[in-house]
Amino acid sequence: MFLYGQQAGAPQGGGMSMLIMMAVIFAIFFFLIIRPQRKKQKEHQNLVSSLKGGERIITAGGIFGTVARVMEDRVEITVDKNTRLQVLKTSISTIVNSSGTEPLQK
Repeated sequence: MFLYGQQAGAPQGGGMSMLIMMAVIFAIFFFLIIRPQRKKQKEHQNLVSSLKGGERIITAGGIFGTVARVMEDRVEITVDKNTRLQVLKTSISTIVNSSGTEPLQK
């Protein structure tokens, strides 16, 4: 029986179980989302840093071209005989092999 003026007791150990549950959720979040994204980002960084002249690439916008010159933050690609474009290194999505049928790296 609950009498006026008495307080119900707080559950014991509730804070610790909540802390453990938050740690488990963070661990799941890390291994399912953050870790694969970091791996993909590292692979793309390796792809961009290994670029050299003469390689065929595809940009994120779908433009096919051949690397003519590599600069610090961008590359110059030849799209046609007289057409050269400068694109940021971050916009390069794949390097295409010589036959142009399948990408070497993603």
